[in-house]
Amino acid sequence: MGFFNRMGKAIVGIHRFLAEHAFYALALATLLALACFAGRLYLSGRWEYLFLVWNLFLAWIPYLASLWGSMIRRLTPENPWLLMVPSALWLLFFPNAPYLVTDFIHIRHIDTFPWWFDLGLLALFAWSGCFLAVASLQAMQQIVRGLFGSVISWLFVLVASGLCGFGIYLGRFLRWNSWDLFFNPRPLLADIAAFLLDPRSHPQMIGVTGLFAAFVFVCYVTFLSSRAGQPLGLDADC
Repeated sequence: MGFFNRMGKAIVGIHRFLAEHAFYALALATLLALACFAGRLYLSGRWEYLFLVWNLFLAWIPYLASLWGSMIRRLTPENPWLLMVPSALWLLFFPNAPYLVTDFIHIRHIDTFPWWFDLGLLALFAWSGCFLAVASLQAMQQIVRGLFGSVISWLFVLVASGLCGFGIYLGRFLRWNSWDLFFNPRPLLADIAAFLLDPRSHPQMIGVTGLFAAFVFVCYVTFLSSRAGQPLGLDADC
């Protein structure tokens, strides 16, 4: 009986942990998006939107990294250095989640299927990506707040939103991928350095970065407000 009691408590604990981090809602959104993709594939017999599935897979990586970090923080709070790997993984892949919003550009290139279905399909994948982004950002803010306090945690959110906007620009317009930092670092870092050294010569970079940074931040604040059920403030629970 002791074994089964421990197993039951462990299962309940895992369930509560996943529920706190919106796992079930995220899984439902993802399954609905994949079901619509499968329906389109079945009806059309064409793989035109297969890239959406890959992009959604990449969007799950920062969320899973944030769960990893949250679990470390919960189980071994005395060892914050263990957070280095999941935090780096989260930051590297974080732009991939809201990046799905930019996939709306592909609807203008495909006219072999009803436009309203494709619009709904893209919206489902974009929503899933944004939902994954804000859920993972909330988990990471909780970690930062526990380590450094509320003010620093909100500075972290602002910086993360800005880096996310810049990452979206690098991915959509320059076609860089997150893993290029490891496999093709020199040209990637050269592009980043060129932007940082002379940002006024790259107005598109400034516009895209600023727009999507603001988009991510507003999505996050909206998400946090709806979950908290109270006005946001530095003393509100994150």
